[in-house]
Amino acid sequence: MSTLPCPVADPFAAADQAYATITEFLRSEEARQVKHSELERQLEGMGRELLRKLLQAHLDMRQRGKAAEVVRDAAGTTLTPTPVHARSLESIFGEVEVARTGYGAAGTPSLHPLDGALNLPPEKYSLEVRRRVAIEAAKSSFDEGVKTLEVYTGAHVPKRQFEELVIRAAQDFEAFYVERQAGARADPHAGSILALTVDGKGVVMRPEDLREPTQRAAAARAKTFTARLGSGRRPHAKRMAAVAAIYTVAPYVRTPEEILPESPTQRETGSARPRPEHKRVWASLVQSPEAVIREMFNEAARRDPKGQKRWVALVDGNLPQIAHLQQMAEERNIPLIIVVDLIHVAQYVWKAAGAFFPNQESEPDRWTRKRLLEILRGKATLVAAGMRRSATLREMAAAERKPVDDCADYLLNYSPYLPYDKALAEGVPIATGVIEGACRHPRRGPDESDRCALELNRAEAVLRLRALRASNDFDAYWEFHEQQEYERHHASHYADHRVPETVPSIASPSRPSPRGRLTIVRKEEKS
Repeated sequence: MSTLPCPVADPFAAADQAYATITEFLRSEEARQVKHSELERQLEGMGRELLRKLLQAHLDMRQRGKAAEVVRDAAGTTLTPTPVHARSLESIFGEVEVARTGYGAAGTPSLHPLDGALNLPPEKYSLEVRRRVAIEAAKSSFDEGVKTLEVYTGAHVPKRQFEELVIRAAQDFEAFYVERQAGARADPHAGSILALTVDGKGVVMRPEDLREPTQRAAAARAKTFTARLGSGRRPHAKRMAAVAAIYTVAPYVRTPEEILPESPTQRETGSARPRPEHKRVWASLVQSPEAVIREMFNEAARRDPKGQKRWVALVDGNLPQIAHLQQMAEERNIPLIIVVDLIHVAQYVWKAAGAFFPNQESEPDRWTRKRLLEILRGKATLVAAGMRRSATLREMAAAERKPVDDCADYLLNYSPYLPYDKALAEGVPIATGVIEGACRHPRRGPDESDRCALELNRAEAVLRLRALRASNDFDAYWEFHEQQEYERHHASHYADHRVPETVPSIASPSRPSPRGRLTIVRKEEKS
């Protein structure tokens, strides 16, 4: 609690002086001797301080924030003015101070209507700082995010506070999608194919946050001699994140030869490849894979309530995931096509080619392309039998032919999920590029080391923020999140769920009105 400083005649005087200092410097002989890069850096620092002074001037103009009406709390108690309280706010331009009148009564906490008018968060850091933190956490590690924020803004957020802000930034993730699904309608103009993709990625976790079987394996390994001497990556240090994505897309009919042209320089001819529409990504360390897949099916049913679209599930061969997909499709009586990603199949075929043609360059390429073309024509079982027969005729040793047998086993075991000939004829996708792009984000955050292992709640928050960005929903989510913050910390504390209006203690200084209208455009930072 503090007393309010005497108001100045013009709160913008300090900002005017800062602007004059900048223009005076730009006119000086000193500035003429500076290279443009150094000039940009100096202007950035001076400009940021100017913006901080402008923000402070506006807050000073609104200081006290006295209510223009009777103030009642949520219980209906009439509150009376208390001494002015001042609080600091860490903005993207630097730290500023907000002075505002409190209202209270015996046995009740004080309320500050100006906090509600400004939608100030309860902690020191502004919502815009929190938004920048969320963006950086969704792009890179916490350490990198802290550095980027310090370099490109005037905010100073230590790592521990950075991590806490990430958790708060993601807290409305589930509520956001519940509201969106409740008010959304199926898009009649979306593509006729509904693609569902699932995957799993490991995230390095603290030992106490690993799932129980992994904890036991990690504890057993910790007692071994090799664990005490080893360094670098540690097995049994990851918790699997369930990742899923859904999108609609128009059919894109192709031939096997268009998928695998003779020359890598040859491009597909014909109509342009349709782009995925209405993509949404899920990623969770807390929920089970079955729960994530069920949410994905619920979203798919909302998008196709009359069952008019062609449903296809793209997987990487994970058998439990395939079992969940089949079970849920049967429960809902959905004719679901399950397709194993061609890229995963190609990896097995390529390893088999390496066994047949070791230390060769061109022959493995020709052999692999020929077999993949046959697989795309729906002849995976014949390819498996042929490569086994070839290994036997060459009298390859067991160790030499192991990649061949592994590939043949894979093709035979997954043959029901390799209907590439039908998929291509119907224009159905056969690769999981969308989900692979989404999975790139959950796995790249923490480094592969114990010191960077994440706690479960922080890791879950990061996955949610990255899923929002992968779904192109971040901006819409943040608008929803700020409204939820207003409801939580301000509106809910007042009678009728309404924050009283406030009146400034300093009148706006008379200034010439600028021509036109100022339009504020917000775009996600690319720093």
